[in-house]
Amino acid sequence: MTTTHGTHLNVGWNFDNSYSKLPEDFFRIFDLNPVEDPNLVLFNDQLAKKLGLDADALRNEEGASIFAGNKLPEGGHALAQAYAGHQFGNLTMLGDGRALLIGEQLTPDKERFDIQLKGSGRTNFSRGGDGRAALGPMLREYIISEAMHGLGIPTTRSLAVVTTGELVLREIGLPGAIMTRVASSHLRVGTFQYAAGTGEPDNIKALADYAIWRHYPEVKEANNPYLALFQEVLKKQAALIAKWQLVGFIHGVMNTDNMSISGETIDYGPCAFMNTYNPETVFSSIDVQGRYAYGNQPYIANWNLARLAETLVPLVHEDQDKAVELVQEELANFKNIYLNEWYGGMSKKLGLFNIEEKDQELIDHLFGIMESTEADFTNTFRALTLNDPSEESSLSCSKDFTDWQEQWKDRLTRQPQSPEEVQQLLKTHNPAVIPRNHRVEEALSAAVEDKDYTVLKKLLKVMDNPYAYSVEQEDYKYGPGDEGKGYRTFCGT
Repeated sequence: MTTTHGTHLNVGWNFDNSYSKLPEDFFRIFDLNPVEDPNLVLFNDQLAKKLGLDADALRNEEGASIFAGNKLPEGGHALAQAYAGHQFGNLTMLGDGRALLIGEQLTPDKERFDIQLKGSGRTNFSRGGDGRAALGPMLREYIISEAMHGLGIPTTRSLAVVTTGELVLREIGLPGAIMTRVASSHLRVGTFQYAAGTGEPDNIKALADYAIWRHYPEVKEANNPYLALFQEVLKKQAALIAKWQLVGFIHGVMNTDNMSISGETIDYGPCAFMNTYNPETVFSSIDVQGRYAYGNQPYIANWNLARLAETLVPLVHEDQDKAVELVQEELANFKNIYLNEWYGGMSKKLGLFNIEEKDQELIDHLFGIMESTEADFTNTFRALTLNDPSEESSLSCSKDFTDWQEQWKDRLTRQPQSPEEVQQLLKTHNPAVIPRNHRVEEALSAAVEDKDYTVLKKLLKVMDNPYAYSVEQEDYKYGPGDEGKGYRTFCGT
């Protein structure tokens, strides 16, 4: 077992390390924490190609050593990022306690992506933890992040999972693993909170300038670039949360350290997808108050954005009262931006090409019926797409739904598009399948307990294009039934 700070494995690595040019307060440079017996168990060929990597050349022991953190690729530079976070409303100074950024890959398409090892060992930010990760949570993040990508939702992605040959001690000993996460960046609302907490005004400016350079270069020429930065982040977040809501995704832990400046979904700990529609649905075992329930997600995003706004106030205007007024005006726009994204997306889920005054009432009425009948979220829209009420049996017996369906069909006649065009719109915006929680657990159980990855890989293949309405997806459309009630997820740390 050796630790190497560079390898000549020629697989297409093309690293830059722009984050390390920020003030030293923002990171700590670390040596690698090698593991005993790395074994590559999952590898994302499609993502590797996008990154400009030679997948075949990485499917060997040396590739596994890179993804395990036993050696750095040539040009790599391991560092742990500092950030803070409001965790269930309480501000804590945090940082990468079990992750290392090993570089920023510049792709053939001139895009830049962070390459991060998650579960790579202890850092200065570990707060007494071992810095390691168990196999189950790393596989869960791989499944859900790739499913989110298939659903067309901005997300971090998973390049590889390796087992370490070591146990991590939680309540019991669990097989250890490391996941390679790919992100547009790991800049978070919490990164800005950390910068503000350092008490160094130059740190906030350096971070904001870096975020503009990396994600929003178009705002650099704005009259007020820092206010424009906030506007862009707000719009991205409103659009992202609407996309979550449109497929029934519940993040589970929307702390400010889990809100990405780039507008990508980040961190898949206690996340899950809704089966029966209920806006109060919570899956996370630690969210006992329902702070991050499905129906609260837009409000929490707004709250998190207010925390970002607080950090930017010193940059927005030299008159602090004026600065507060300006960011509050922008923050007040979140609700309308979000609702436009939500109702716009819902219109597409109902096959509507044009806008009528009573469309919102039609949409809201449907969700009222879904809640009262305990209808399955995904299969309700699947039934509408296929024009087959039997796809969601709880609705087929509801007179309220039958009446609503007549109103909807009448509404469809008041647009020029053909039935074929309407169904194509429906199929494009209503997934045939989601990664059902019981299916995810089934895949994790087979992989972790039996070292059988066939169940997991089949699930990944089904979720590669959730809108396919293929024969292979038929068995994956069903909810868990009564046995799914009381389902709980855990943070995985």
